[in-house]
Amino acid sequence: MGDLVLPPDTEIDSEQVWIQKVRDVPPGTPALFLDRDGVVVVEANYLHKVEDAHLEDGAAEMIARANARGIAVVIVTNQAGIARGYYGWAEFAIVQEKILADLEAAGARVDAVLACPHHASGQPPFQHPDHPARKPNPGMLLRAQEMLDLDMGTSWIVGDRASDLKAGRNAGIAGGIHVLTGHGAREGEREKALAVAENGFLTRAADSIAGLADVVPLLAD
Repeated sequence: MGDLVLPPDTEIDSEQVWIQKVRDVPPGTPALFLDRDGVVVVEANYLHKVEDAHLEDGAAEMIARANARGIAVVIVTNQAGIARGYYGWAEFAIVQEKILADLEAAGARVDAVLACPHHASGQPPFQHPDHPARKPNPGMLLRAQEMLDLDMGTSWIVGDRASDLKAGRNAGIAGGIHVLTGHGAREGEREKALAVAENGFLTRAADSIAGLADVVPLLAD
C-alpha cells in the first residue's frame, strides 16, 4: 500500500475515522449528506483505484445546485475495504482527491468528507462489532454537525442502502432519499429503505442523484 499524504484540514482521529473539512460554512446551515459509492460515484466494488473513480451522471450538477442554494454538502462513507485489508488510507486519499477534483472541474464543491473503516469482520485495528461511526449508526453525521455547526432538523441524506437512511434517522435529520444506483436496485432494498420512515423522518425515492430536485425540498425550485 502507498504512502499516506493527508489533505489540508484532514485528520484520522483517535477512533480511526477520516475527518476532512474542506471549507467552513455559516453556522446553522442545512446539509445534504451523500453516501459516496453508488451515489456520487459509480459503484466499483471496493473502489481504491483512481482509474475506477467515475462520477454518477448528474452528481456534479446536483451538488452544484446545493452549493448555489447555500446547502452544505457532506460525504459520509463506510469503507469496509480498509477493514478487510483490500486497500489503505493512502489509496482512499488518492481516490478521494480525484473525486473532489472532478467535481470542482464541473463547478461543484463538497464541504466535508467523513469515512468509517470499521467492520465486524475486519482486521485490527478496524475490527469492531458495531462502531458508532459506521452507518446505520449516526456518528459521522453527528461529527459533521459538530464540525460545521449544521442545522440537522432541515438536513437530508441520500443513499443506495437502507442503512444510509437509518443513519439519517438516527442523527435526527429531516429525511432520506433512496436511489436505485449502486446497490439500490438489489431486491428488497428500496422497500427496506422507504420503511425507515418513522418518528417524523421522511423517506422518498429517486432513480439517481440526478433526480434529487424533485424530492428534496432544499433543492426544489
